[in-house]
Amino acid sequence: MTLRAIFWRSILLALLWWILTGGKLDNWGLGIASIVLALIVSLILFPPSLSHFSLIGFASFLVYFLGQSLKGGVQVALMALRPSLDLYPDVQIIYPRLPDGVGRVILVNTLSLLPGTLSVSLTASSLHLHILDGRHPIEADVRNVEARIAHMLGLKLEKL
Repeated sequence: MTLRAIFWRSILLALLWWILTGGKLDNWGLGIASIVLALIVSLILFPPSLSHFSLIGFASFLVYFLGQSLKGGVQVALMALRPSLDLYPDVQIIYPRLPDGVGRVILVNTLSLLPGTLSVSLTASSLHLHILDGRHPIEADVRNVEARIAHMLGLKLEKL
């Protein structure tokens, strides 16, 4: 384990604790214990050597995600306001290019949080994705999300 990863994770967790407590100093005894436990769990679940997290990649991913959430929310609202629901629900099978692990978990959760899509199942080789309107191709959007996650985590995409 690298000291750099421990340092930055500790800083991030301390900042999170500070935000959650509203900047109060009287809870830092419990805070330090919580930070240490969270740090240990994060190092076990996400060893530092698995990826190289990019802050620029994270910022890009966050901007993209928020923009897509807004766009998708407007689309779903417009669909709901139509007098007749013109939906063609479908389940599409996508073959992820991200390697097994954290990247795929982030992909599945990101796609489920975007309006109009829901991850149904993830296997070693495929992702079943429920979409509200099967007439619109979703694969290009999934590939875009994959590329952003790969950039954020410093992962290489597998070839299909």
